[in-house]
Amino acid sequence: MPAPTLTLQYRMDGPDDAPVLILGPSLGTTWHMWDRQTPELAKHWRVVRFDLPGHGGAPAHPATGVPELADRLLATLDGLGVQRFGYVGCSIGGAIGAELALRRPDRVASLALVASSPRFGTADEFRQRGVIVRTNGLDPMARSAPERWFTAGFAAAQPAIVEWAVQMVRTTDPGCYIAACEALAAFDVRAELGRIGVPTLVLVGAEDKVTGPAEARTLVAGIPDARLALVPGASHLAPVEQPAAVTDLLVRHFSTAWQNPSDTSTGLTVLPDWATYPGPGAPAGPPTLSPMTSPVAEIASAEQPQAVAAVRPDPYEAGMRVRREVVGDAHVDQVMAETAGFAGDFQELLTRYAWGEVWNREGLDRRSRSCVTLTALVAGGHLDELAVETRAALRNGLTPDEIKEVLIQAAVYCGFPAANAAFRVVGAVVQEETTPDR
Repeated sequence: MPAPTLTLQYRMDGPDDAPVLILGPSLGTTWHMWDRQTPELAKHWRVVRFDLPGHGGAPAHPATGVPELADRLLATLDGLGVQRFGYVGCSIGGAIGAELALRRPDRVASLALVASSPRFGTADEFRQRGVIVRTNGLDPMARSAPERWFTAGFAAAQPAIVEWAVQMVRTTDPGCYIAACEALAAFDVRAELGRIGVPTLVLVGAEDKVTGPAEARTLVAGIPDARLALVPGASHLAPVEQPAAVTDLLVRHFSTAWQNPSDTSTGLTVLPDWATYPGPGAPAGPPTLSPMTSPVAEIASAEQPQAVAAVRPDPYEAGMRVRREVVGDAHVDQVMAETAGFAGDFQELLTRYAWGEVWNREGLDRRSRSCVTLTALVAGGHLDELAVETRAALRNGLTPDEIKEVLIQAAVYCGFPAANAAFRVVGAVVQEETTPDR
């Protein structure tokens, strides 16, 4: 029997019978990032704020990706009897909102994406952040949070808020923070933005250097009928830095852009076990919320079962995906560019069989495969490849201390001279990869 879907830690404010508005936090913050918006929003909506796993004292059950975070939120709302809702999300919270709008347009009545992006930087950047946290803890992320989140003037004028931000990061569970970084590394909905059919506001701080106006314009260009709101004097955490402006924009958006299909409630409704939608007696949304004049987002029909392939699928695509996840986009792109001619066929062979076949097998996890690979490279004296695979091992979750133990074990079975050379290569890579603020 499958395990039940985990739920999220949440808090509710506002009238019990009001339409529901969800507020999603950014990486490293808690629901308190919305404290300045909640009093005004709770006059009009039943406000539900939630914490990411391991944030704000929430249970430390890491999620495997943005889709799982969306599933946990839906399970939480199901438990509360909430069927249809408006959604606001900041950064990774925005990613969750986009995921919900793509997968469950029947439940999202209106959407606001704050300091968000269809793709957050590069996968390598977030996996590198995970390596740093795994090695040094969250202190480097906490110390650098103010410069990522706030403008310099605000940080200088508001030391108490800066300290509050630092402490939010420091008290986050490291494993859940790393898992959230991995979730952002894998998130990419650029090709799917055109399918977001709910009314959408894209809100960004004018001075945001993390997911700034360029990313916001990408969202607006891709989402049909999306609107852009640029907040002057704000960086990444615009709701904290410019609370009045952000509150006003959210109130105006959700008061005028709320899809209210005739067959779906927008309030807190107890869902019967036998139905997807509330029954005829479910309360309708309040009259103050104007229904959209544009068509309701079409709910995609269930996928038809696919015929079983008669031949074994080519492992190349899976191999390329695993290769990029393990050794990083930058390394793969460089290798492919350098070997496009004479060695191109060899790289295709390597991708198809080493990465698509062996690394993709289920018999060992990636940590174990990294241990085996490091040992084999020490034995063969392949120091150039050892540097690459050390970076891969760190991305796969091995700590520097665990890598050291692998080399000590290899010294006994592969020889001390081989291990001595390996320690020099691996030590340099570990120092480079785990030094914060490079």
